Amino acid sequence: MKLKHFLLIGLLTAGSLINAQEIKKNAIEVTGVAEMEVEPDEIIFNVGIKGDNKNQLADNEKLLFETLKNNGVKNEDIKFKSMYQNIYAKTKTFTKNFQFKINKKTEMGNLFESLNQKWVTNINIAEIKNTKIADFRKTVKINALKAAKEKAEYLLESLGKKIGNPIEIVEIEDYTSDMIVPAAYKSRAANVQLEAADAGVDYSFENIENIRLKYSIKTRYEIL
Repeated sequence: MKLKHFLLIGLLTAGSLINAQEIKKNAIEVTGVAEMEVEPDEIIFNVGIKGDNKNQLADNEKLLFETLKNNGVKNEDIKFKSMYQNIYAKTKTFTKNFQFKINKKTEMGNLFESLNQKWVTNINIAEIKNTKIADFRKTVKINALKAAKEKAEYLLESLGKKIGNPIEIVEIEDYTSDMIVPAAYKSRAANVQLEAADAGVDYSFENIENIRLKYSIKTRYEIL
């Protein structure tokens, strides 16, 4: 019984290998690529504040929240990140770091003018986002899959063949910049305190590079 059982397994395994070779032989493998540019609709900023003592730091924190609120930033869009106290310096310095989120309704020029204060140590971009980025990713991936199928169809058509059922679909993420700050814009915003006084500087969403999405889908189709 055991011998028959092993022989049966051996036959099944050999049959599977033969089938796998036939599928590989009678299949076409192609890669489809799709890209899309998406306009950002949210920016997350880092902002640091300082004070000579804890009380002054607390007062400056209130001023920060008031300034952001007056410029349309909601309390729930402001997050505490870290606090630091330099006890070794001759003049003790207390600092706090926050993040705040703005959207296209925010007047960025007015906001930066309001934050051009001595107690603000730095402002820089942490992240550029689009609130519907997940939907855009799906669209790009679907377009990449369609491109792969179209490529397989016209390649086989040139040989007088047709594609059959898909055997394998593999997603390949080539590049996405939705979590990356464009270098040009980052450098402009890194020292925003000095630039805020310049009336010619345009802090608007139109000045920000689009988010770029690019995906590849590798597919394998039967050849009929």
